[in-house]
Amino acid sequence: MQQIISITNIASVSALGNSPEEVWQNYTAGKPLFRKKNSLAEDDIWVSTLSETVEKQLQHLQSNSAFKNVDRSVLLAILASRRACSFETFQQKEIGINIGSSRGATGLFETYHKEFIQNKKVSAYSSPTTTLGNISSWVGQDLGAEGIQIDQSVTCSTAMHALLNGIAWLQADMANVFLVGGTEAALTPFTVAQLQALKLYSRKQDSFACESLNFQKKRNSMVLGEAASVAVLEKEITENTLAVIKGYGFASEKIEHGSSISNNAECFQKSMKKALDNADLKTVDAIIMHAPGSIKGDMAEKNAIDAVFTDKSPLLTSNKWMVGHTFAASGMLSIEMGIYMLQHNKFIENPFYKNKEFSEKELKTVLINAVGFGGNAVSIIISKP
Repeated sequence: MQQIISITNIASVSALGNSPEEVWQNYTAGKPLFRKKNSLAEDDIWVSTLSETVEKQLQHLQSNSAFKNVDRSVLLAILASRRACSFETFQQKEIGINIGSSRGATGLFETYHKEFIQNKKVSAYSSPTTTLGNISSWVGQDLGAEGIQIDQSVTCSTAMHALLNGIAWLQADMANVFLVGGTEAALTPFTVAQLQALKLYSRKQDSFACESLNFQKKRNSMVLGEAASVAVLEKEITENTLAVIKGYGFASEKIEHGSSISNNAECFQKSMKKALDNADLKTVDAIIMHAPGSIKGDMAEKNAIDAVFTDKSPLLTSNKWMVGHTFAASGMLSIEMGIYMLQHNKFIENPFYKNKEFSEKELKTVLINAVGFGGNAVSIIISKP
């Protein structure tokens, strides 16, 4: 690392809760946060959704005429960003924002496309409100930020790539503060149908529908969720530092299928090795895996971990069995989980995987993995300040 980069705040909007205390309480409770939702393609399916409190907050946001025509993914990003950023933070100069999305304005796009098919015309708002670039710009408008505002989609590793961008801009002295993350509001019929067409979606009837880290499962068990999660990055360690970015790595690999990675996840092997080298570490205390609940995806990542950590595997866990796969937001939700584990010095176990020789030792370093369609892997190591 050229310069120490700190995470000075982090916030999320998801089924996990509406405050850091509630999020941590749900993690320690260890129960899935899914509910049934009607699916046009099949019977009711499991999803993770937001609380009534958050729904009211989103309705209040959209009652503002400025936000009346924006997509739900943008509203989620605005709400999470308001929680993460103080007014004082964004009075500084050279503020950057990079909040991406895998699917973008899915809800609005489907609505406008249906309107076009039926009426052969669409609203004048259809183009500006469905472009991916309107997420960070709307957040910037809301927070009064005037610096660079970037959006991108690297599918499920989007938030982690946003974090990499924030590190690069800060180390290049092109910004003083960077807001990074991902947002996803893709609980729409078309999106769910796409996952069902890939035969990835869980068909289990009990609430433990997503078997992330169950390496003996016989069927794919992905469950879709919606969320937004963002972090504030700053240079050096400050009084507000929650965690330090100790190391980072990224890689891609040649793929045989657009939705899969190799059997031994070569992309993860490379990204984890780079992160360890970057942090000047041989191992870490724990790994929060990407582990989406698919047979191949979970096993490939485990194979990669075994290949990299040959002497002794760190403690392994995930959060998708609890909150589902939130696509672009998933990586930052895992970063948030890692920060809370470091703060509370408590490892959150996964019910489908029991770590050998588990003990309540001090947690000093946590590695977080994320990968998207196309084999774009990112590994981030965070540590206590």
